[in-house]
Amino acid sequence: MVVLEVEQIEIDHCLACHGVWLDGGELELMLETAANKNELMATLDAAVEGKEKKIRCPICRKRMEKTSFGIEDRIILDKCPRNDGIWFDAGELCRAMKMAEFDGRPVYKILNEIFGDRCRYDSE
Repeated sequence: MVVLEVEQIEIDHCLACHGVWLDGGELELMLETAANKNELMATLDAAVEGKEKKIRCPICRKRMEKTSFGIEDRIILDKCPRNDGIWFDAGELCRAMKMAEFDGRPVYKILNEIFGDRCRYDSE
């Protein structure tokens, strides 16, 4: 894992799988200026069942819960049951930031500069 800093938020990025770990509270900070922050964050609490393998939290080592995120285009994320953080598989953080309604320079554009093709969308 390498640590990247975006808008004063540390993003832990796995060079092997291209996943991203955000410590507890960092997603809220990334969405701080989004007009729909509260609506997006409210979707994060809904646990979902799925066939994806449960992974362990890199901090507490407990199995993480599957949770959905997003209003229309749902993403299945891994969330620590102790709220130590959230795991985003490759490209999922960019998808999550694209859902946010930002004024000014969107965070996903900054992430696109960092992650390149892993952040591109058909709609761009």
